[in-house]
Amino acid sequence: MNIKVLRWIKIIVLLYCVIGIALYYLQGYFLFHPKPLARDYQYHFNAPFAEMDIPFNQTDTLNLVKFFPQDSVRKGVVIYFHGNRDNINRYAKFAANFTSHGYEVWMPDYPGFGKTVGERTEKILYQQAGQVYKLASTKYQKDSIILYGKSFGTGIATYVASIYDCKRLILETPYYSIPDIFGCYTFIYPTSRMITYKIPTCEYLQEVKAPVTIFHGTSDWVIPYRCAAKLKAFLKPSDQFVTIEKGRHHNLNGFPLFHQKLDSLLQ
Repeated sequence: MNIKVLRWIKIIVLLYCVIGIALYYLQGYFLFHPKPLARDYQYHFNAPFAEMDIPFNQTDTLNLVKFFPQDSVRKGVVIYFHGNRDNINRYAKFAANFTSHGYEVWMPDYPGFGKTVGERTEKILYQQAGQVYKLASTKYQKDSIILYGKSFGTGIATYVASIYDCKRLILETPYYSIPDIFGCYTFIYPTSRMITYKIPTCEYLQEVKAPVTIFHGTSDWVIPYRCAAKLKAFLKPSDQFVTIEKGRHHNLNGFPLFHQKLDSLLQ
């Protein structure tokens, strides 16, 4: 074999191994981008809100913010599971989409995000999300609870909806599974075995009895449209997959079609 060709093969193999090792050991850095806040940090929002701590165990505490509609008569509650960046401060502006229709919005932070402290694992994310639902169910009937997931939070919201009854599940820019997201970019690696976080939205979606609405943009380069579109196979005939033409990952809230469909679900 030509020495130059052999040298290039060695370089390619070395690069493949180095990138694969980095993908495995740095997957948490790729997946989560939290911004922690001091426990005495004071939130400031231009809307009525209340902060709440939920003790999870002896060392871990889940922090959430409740946003309230102006009207004292409440239609129900939207439990909003946000994306993988920063903390509640980044997503608070979206609460108005629901409070304007008379819903409370409960927005929890994940461990390491904002003022939520403690260990972060897939199992713990599920358990804490379940605790938030159980707490909401002490105030509202199941037909008054809407589960909403945005980006990373779509898998968590779908898990909760697969276990507990709710009025509706709404997913904004969801994914098939976490390994599938990595596979969309690194298809030459066996991501199904390499990625420790699974969150198989596709599996949980099959167990959801409530109506489901999915929003996804065709120009989404974070969670490519083709990857999210695979979820269509697991929707019920009455469920909706709303395609936002030219919509990107972070700007669906700026499209009239998004608000038209969302408003019709909340009225």
